[in-house]
Amino acid sequence: QVQLVESGGGLVQDGGSLRLSCAASGIIVSINHMGWYRQAPGKQRELVATITSSGNTNYADSVKGRFTISRDNAKNTVYLQMDSLKPEGTAVYYCNTPSYRGFPYWGQGTQVTVSS
Repeated sequence: QVQLVESGGGLVQDGGSLRLSCAASGIIVSINHMGWYRQAPGKQRELVATITSSGNTNYADSVKGRFTISRDNAKNTVYLQMDSLKPEGTAVYYCNTPSYRGFPYWGQGTQVTVSS
């Protein structure tokens, strides 16, 4: 059974930093595509960053240069380092694998609140 467990969210001031973690079980992150999404109140869930099995990364334009997605194969964990956070970054952040054996999997989410 695939489980993705996010942690690391919290309250941070405008311009601050947070690092989110996504601990995976039932799936090997190093050989699967993984991603981070976020959903702000009243808005649709949107892509933040992805990392492919080969290590290629992709970012939403709104976070390029400020966020970094990475993984630790030994810990089977995916990270999202978020620097220079802005109030519009307030959202629930979700870890995702888009298609493992034909099905997408999501974590339960972690709240990030950026105060102005």
